[in-house]
Amino acid sequence: MAEPVLQPGASAAAQRRPRAFERGVIGCHSCGQVSARAGLLDAQACPRCGAPLHHRKPNSIARAWALLLAGLIFYIPANLLPVMHTQMLGRGGDSTIMNGVVEFWRAGAWDIALIIFVASVAVPCTKFLAMALLLVTTQRRSTWAQAERSRLYRFVELIGYWSMLDVVVVALVAALVKFRQLSDIEPRIGILYFGMVVILTMLSAMSFDPRLIWDAERPNEPSH
Repeated sequence: MAEPVLQPGASAAAQRRPRAFERGVIGCHSCGQVSARAGLLDAQACPRCGAPLHHRKPNSIARAWALLLAGLIFYIPANLLPVMHTQMLGRGGDSTIMNGVVEFWRAGAWDIALIIFVASVAVPCTKFLAMALLLVTTQRRSTWAQAERSRLYRFVELIGYWSMLDVVVVALVAALVKFRQLSDIEPRIGILYFGMVVILTMLSAMSFDPRLIWDAERPNEPSH
């Protein structure tokens, strides 16, 4: 096979390593089976699972942006609306996420307060900023810090599942307090919005194709 043509501005590692497209193969997004490309990809299916084969995820950036913005919209009522209602010794009230953090901290449960703060504020904000950075730089076909951006994407995938800690904490606290006769905790509508934020941001990360980060080095390579 002829040596790949060197691209101006491409890294030395990228120039030495041929792509799957150059080798005439394509991987299945569903089962990971590597197959030989044959004609138009839109008419080719995976021989193992039958899923349609694509060189890159179709409309990856557009779908990731749509899901990320939807998650950002849901994040507003998730913070403004109450996530739980506390009833203790005949007195009760609704609590938002930050109110719950403050109440747990004042009650001496700093570990639960820290978990809720990290899962409800730090993790979602980090995911919003990281995904926005990945999408903007990829859309602009930037070659800046490609290896670091790939690691950033893996980090976003890793922390995505831990965002559900806030929902789990509310459920566990509600279950524990139920054992006491003079107190009660019930979830409120805010926790539903927060659950939607977690799901939408996870879907946004799943919709993004990290291989697009490296396609900026080879502008003539197909993107779908």
